[in-house]
Amino acid sequence: MTKKNIFPSGTLLLFGVFLIVMLVTYMLVRPSAPPPELEGVLRPEFRLLRPFKLTDHNNALFNQQRFEGKWTFVFFGYTSCPDICPATLYVLNSVQGQLEDETGEVPADIQVVFISVDPERDTTEKLAAYITHFNKKFIGATAGKTEIDKLTRQFGAGYVLEPETTPGHYLVAHTSAIFLVDPFGRLVASFSQPHYPKTITTQYQKIQDYFYGN
Repeated sequence: MTKKNIFPSGTLLLFGVFLIVMLVTYMLVRPSAPPPELEGVLRPEFRLLRPFKLTDHNNALFNQQRFEGKWTFVFFGYTSCPDICPATLYVLNSVQGQLEDETGEVPADIQVVFISVDPERDTTEKLAAYITHFNKKFIGATAGKTEIDKLTRQFGAGYVLEPETTPGHYLVAHTSAIFLVDPFGRLVASFSQPHYPKTITTQYQKIQDYFYGN
């Protein structure tokens, strides 16, 4: 008499698939401990960004799906910013240049996104003229205040419109950090000021090594 299988083969197969899925999920959510030099840069938890809808400087939809498959540097600011925004975009342009110098071409898996928190003044046309001044591959995006507020809360970024000095002229106090979103659409790191291109480039490469196990 042959013994009956305690578990049907189909059940064992499903259980095996379940274990693989759980293992992959665990590795994505909780990778190994990061190297000491990334402390204060990597987030304690990698937060999957919830759906959002912006309009980019080409009048196309920019949503969470535009993060997929790319490492994305995100900076919140506004085009009338007198100092922090242009300085930061020049830094990000230098970071991209340094990465290009190492490989001979602009890496296909990175992008830079500048999100305006001043939609009243920053039309898509104004964003297009502004962002392409720094780098023609950079992306500018914005939306109405409600959508912007939903997104800034996800990043932990803040902004405050200061009182007008003259009609239509005012400053916006805003978070100065550069954020990094991974190819899975998760907020994984932030780079605080002062921003030095070489430092950010090196830290970004170490983050890639950490994620890819190099």
